[in-house]
Parts: sequence; structure tokens; C-alpha cells
Amino acid sequence: MWQALAGTGESGAVICCLIKAEEEEEILLDSYSTPAKGSQKRALTTPEHPQSKRSTSSMLSPRLLLSPASFSAGLTPSQKYSSRGARGEVVSTFGTVQGTRWVGKKGKNAIRVELLEGQDQSLGSSYKFMFQRLRDIRNVLIEKIEELGEELRSHFKIEEFSPVTLPAQDPITVLGQVCCDSNGKLNAQSVLLEAGQDQGGKRVPLDLSELKEYSLFPGQVVIMEGMNTTGNRLVPSKLYEGVPLPFYSADDQDTAEDPEPVMVMVACGPYTPSDSLNYDPLLDLIGVITRDHPDVCILKMFYPLQKCQLTESYEALFLRCVDSIIQGTRGVGCHLVFVPSQRDVHHHFVYPQPPFIMPGLSKEDKERVSLVSDPSTLLIGGVTFGLTSTDIFFHMGAEEISSLTSSDRFTRIVKHMLTQRSYYPLYPPAEEINLDYERFQIHGQMLVTPDVLIVPSELRYFIKDVIGCVCINPGRLTKGQVGGTYGRLLIQRSPPSADGKRQSPCIASQVVKI
Repeated sequence: MWQALAGTGESGAVICCLIKAEEEEEILLDSYSTPAKGSQKRALTTPEHPQSKRSTSSMLSPRLLLSPASFSAGLTPSQKYSSRGARGEVVSTFGTVQGTRWVGKKGKNAIRVELLEGQDQSLGSSYKFMFQRLRDIRNVLIEKIEELGEELRSHFKIEEFSPVTLPAQDPITVLGQVCCDSNGKLNAQSVLLEAGQDQGGKRVPLDLSELKEYSLFPGQVVIMEGMNTTGNRLVPSKLYEGVPLPFYSADDQDTAEDPEPVMVMVACGPYTPSDSLNYDPLLDLIGVITRDHPDVCILKMFYPLQKCQLTESYEALFLRCVDSIIQGTRGVGCHLVFVPSQRDVHHHFVYPQPPFIMPGLSKEDKERVSLVSDPSTLLIGGVTFGLTSTDIFFHMGAEEISSLTSSDRFTRIVKHMLTQRSYYPLYPPAEEINLDYERFQIHGQMLVTPDVLIVPSELRYFIKDVIGCVCINPGRLTKGQVGGTYGRLLIQRSPPSADGKRQSPCIASQVVKI
């Protein structure tokens, strides 16, 4: 069309009319939306001033790649983040930290990073979801009760289970799943026990007054021993909780003690303050990586919607951020692991969540970049890492009830995850979780008890040893408009002690302010 108009004497006037008409259309469309601060009209393309489609991001530094002006108009850096104090302060510690050097091997020896279940058995691609039938969900829940029930029966040497609604004058032992009698929050008066299919599949109310100590949540599979004289209410006096899986058993070549410990860094988004799309927190993290040379860096990402006008898609923005991390850490000798999150606005909203897709990675970058699903179990230098981006602490913390327990809530939730052998044992899940039960049955269960469990949360950061598993909540890299925290660990696989006891491969761990 432009060529035809260029051959006429009135081409200039016609082009001006077209530009004016398009500007009026832009004004009309803007009147139906809330104008963003500093918004600009999109640039018009003409034959005299064509828009280049060639990407120049590969020639830019990470700071230029993440310049706010390059993807959003009129943004200014967050004043609260830039004026933060206590940078680099250690706020939580675990293990032997005296005299510890938090520096990696600087690429001297390549660290082997792989999925524990193997590439063929892992969730490696997207799948269709939101097509679940209620009976399929029911079958998954029944199988969970039966499988965990059989493990509990053999471990505690229980002969058989009785139906939960069977009237009996003697104590009975029952198996079931904890649930609530309504859609409200679980409390001591609303607890029900739902039996498996082999025990009739019925529900019975629980009277917890005889239990001296308990910690319960919806979806928990337990064994209870007590009285049910009428068949309408069970009064348990003894509670059998779950049994954790064994730890990973390495082969002979992996059991030898490494001469040097492996440094692993963990960070979880958001990577911008809530009042700006300025990526100074991410740039500061890249600076820490280039300074400390960690052997492995695990990055859990999400990009919440910001109140600003973007000039490119969320997917393009995500790829730009990933490219800046890869370029900024090139030559450091650090293996990067990217874990998705359901808060990633450009990715599949389902749990379990397939890994990111990055078709533009070079051959060199593919060797040092791992794209894994959420959740997943990694093997890093012979040490198992359990990873999930879902805030299970926040979700279960709102539903769990307890009485006279000696442990804190975080410890109880981690123990529930390990004994229920699941990365998300809560049922029904939180409203913000789109759970695909059939895929979750395959890819959401723990294969072993991980040596290290990494679960980021909105709640306070912590590092705890729970029944031999070191669990760390590194916190978020930004908390609102201010800086947050990240985590770092030193791991070293060592053979069992002289008496045959397992030695934790986590030598030390810290949570540090960015």
C-alpha cells in the first residue's frame, strides 16, 4: 500500500491522514483503560523509518538488558530498595559456620546436576489439564490411603484395620484420611476421618479429647486406635503418623568423600520491588554470583503483575531476564537451575508444572543450564535436593491444628511433608493451586527423603534439620518495596560413620540479606 501511495502526487497528504486517523484510534482506545504513569504511544512504522526486528540483546550487558527504559516507560528505581541497610547480613545459620569460606570451586571440576528419576520418567513437557473427572480424583485419593496405609501397617505391625463406623465395645484400629466436616477451617470440633475403600469408604466424626498430643491437617493419612461404641463417633487414644522414605543410597563411586565441599546458592523471586520494574535486585544477585562463584545456583522465579505499561510481552520479558542471568554468569563456572512457579504469568498455571522452554540456548549454555519442573528431585554431586516453588508452609499453616506439641509449626509441616511422602500433602488444596491429581500422583510424590528440601515461602526464612533432612526457606529476594534474602549451602557427600549411621551432607547453610 505504501508503494502505491508513494507513486502519486498526493501520497504525503494521504500518509498524514492515515497517521492522524491511527492516532485518533489510539486516543479512543486509551479512553477505555486506566492510563499508566509515563505511558507512551507505540511507534509507527513507515518505509522511510522501518522498525528493526533483529534482536541486539546478545550484545548488551545484563545491566543494559534489564534497564527499565527498555521494556517499560517512565519507571524510576525504587527508593526504599536503593536505600536499604544491612546488605550481606547473615540472618539465619545452620551447621558449622566458623571459618567457613563461602566460595565455590570456580569451575575447576564440573558438578554433576541431574534429575533423580531420570529424564525419561520426569515431567519434561506441557500437558493438557482442567479435564479431570471426579471419579479419577477419587481413585487417586483412595490409592494414596491404601499405599500409605500398607506402609504404616507393616511398620507398626498392625494385623488389620476395622471399619470406622463399626460399633465395638473394645478398642479398634482404623485407617483413614483426615478431613473437615464443612468448607470452613479445620478445628478440634470439625475433624472427620474418612476411611479407604477396603474399610467401607465412610466418614466418622472424631473426639480428640483423649489424645494427649496431635498435629492434624486435611488430607493427612493416619492410623488411629480408640473406642467407637455407637458407630457414630470415634474417640481415639493413640495416633500413628506416617513413616518417611529412606534416604538416597549412592553407588560406590559416589560414596567417596569429596575433597572440597560444593557451594549451592538458592534465590526465589520476585526480582523487582513491588513499586517498580527496576531489576536492581536481580543485578545485585548476579553480582553476588560473580563474586562468590557458587558451583550451582537454583533460581525459582515468578513475575507478578506490575502497575505499569509494558512495551513487550511477559514471555519476552522473562526471556530477557534469563538471558541476562546466563550472560552475567558466563565464565563463573556456575551451573544454573531454573524452577517455574504458578505465579509466573507467562507459564502454565497447573501443579505439577512443566519446566520452562528456552529453544534459543546455545550448545555451551545447555551444558550449564538445567530446566526442571515444579516439583522435582535433583541429584547434585551425589546429594538429593527436593525442590518446589509452591508456598506449602503458608497453605498448611492456615489449616493445621495441633495440641501440646513440643515442636514449632514449621518443623511440624516439614515432618508432615516427609512422612506423607509428598511435596503437597494438603487436600483439598488452596484455592490458588490448580492441582492435576493424576499427574500429581506420578510427579508430585517424593521418591526418597531428600537430603536438602528447599521450599520458599512468604513466611519468615529459616533453616531446620527435621528427621535428618535439612529444610531451608530462603525467603524472597524482595519483600514488597525493600530487599529480601537468599540462601547458600555447603554440601559434601561422605560415607557412613564407623557405627553405620548416616552423616548429613549439609555442612553449613545460611540465609543472607541481598
